[in-house]
Amino acid sequence: MTNHLLPISHFETRLPDQLDLLRSLVEIESPTTEKAAVDSLGEFVAESMRRRGAVVRQFTQAASGDHWLGQWGEGSGGILLMAHLDTVHALGTLARMPWRVNGKRLHGPGILDMKSGVAIALTAIEGLQGAAWTPASRVSLLCTSDEETGSHSSRELIEQLAREHSLVLCLEPGLADGSLKTWRKGIGDFRVEVTGKAAHAGANPEAGVNAIVEMAHVIRQIAALEDPAKGTSVSIGVIGGGTRSNVIPAICFAEIDVRVLDESEMSRLDAAMAGLTPTLPKARISFEGGWNRPPMPRTAMMAETFARARAVAARIGLQLTEGGTGGGSDANFVAPLGVPVLDGLGAVGSGAHSEREYIELDSLPTRTALLAAMIGEWG
Repeated sequence: MTNHLLPISHFETRLPDQLDLLRSLVEIESPTTEKAAVDSLGEFVAESMRRRGAVVRQFTQAASGDHWLGQWGEGSGGILLMAHLDTVHALGTLARMPWRVNGKRLHGPGILDMKSGVAIALTAIEGLQGAAWTPASRVSLLCTSDEETGSHSSRELIEQLAREHSLVLCLEPGLADGSLKTWRKGIGDFRVEVTGKAAHAGANPEAGVNAIVEMAHVIRQIAALEDPAKGTSVSIGVIGGGTRSNVIPAICFAEIDVRVLDESEMSRLDAAMAGLTPTLPKARISFEGGWNRPPMPRTAMMAETFARARAVAARIGLQLTEGGTGGGSDANFVAPLGVPVLDGLGAVGSGAHSEREYIELDSLPTRTALLAAMIGEWG
């Protein structure tokens, strides 16, 4: 066994220290919308990287939390690890949902999505350093601050750094059975608005144009865009309009979530949304929004990258499997760049984005050993 191929048992002995680190991460609340809170966690993670010998860079943001990059080693190429610091949980959630060990489960806000991913990355690197590992090329850990709201301030940085590295590993949670994620759907968010004309519902309804009735026709057009055979889903999730029951409504809106696995579907959906036509005379339709994340399909490159990861996993006694999800992550931004990427290397658990959120305790040493093996053996 080479000095950087560490067994799972090595990280089982390090579990108490890893739990201390993870608890600290969980107990620094970091909702995306609270810059000061996210920055507090960022400072903690930056110092944790420095203590492990990283050269750390800060990317200051005006509105969202700052982004942080730690780097071990030098040279071009190398491996980029991606994690995000922000969570969906509001300040004060910790009081209702404290850090808690319940048998083989660990609970706490953001523990699965994805503070355990940060703890796994830092512990894997520390373990390799203890085994006298010297990186053949650089290993970078990018911690961003706004993934949960669309990665608007971090996308450009993610894409830039991904292009500069030879492999990207995203530390989002694994699937429920521990599988890595080798495909994800792209995400589109659209808002459609119908404009009609207000009138008295009893005295002169014929003078009005009912925006809600028109929206009913529009929704049928939108729902017909779904194509399960191609992995395209269309969800009309929010609808609103009107003022009083005795007034013909002049405005109605709908918010639509679209998920696609095939990039060609993005063009089809764009054209269809732009081409929505009213049924009622004098009604008008407008829409806004677009694609938040491109799809991450299981391409030949993805299959080859996973096969290589599976071979590395087998060397430490793990049988690695793969799957996918309709949800998106920052790995979606990497997929179109032609850079090898794997997702779902974080902990295994359930209940993300809820107060039921937990991770499986036993997944920590297993996933840490897997990440350490991939870092140490990939070259």
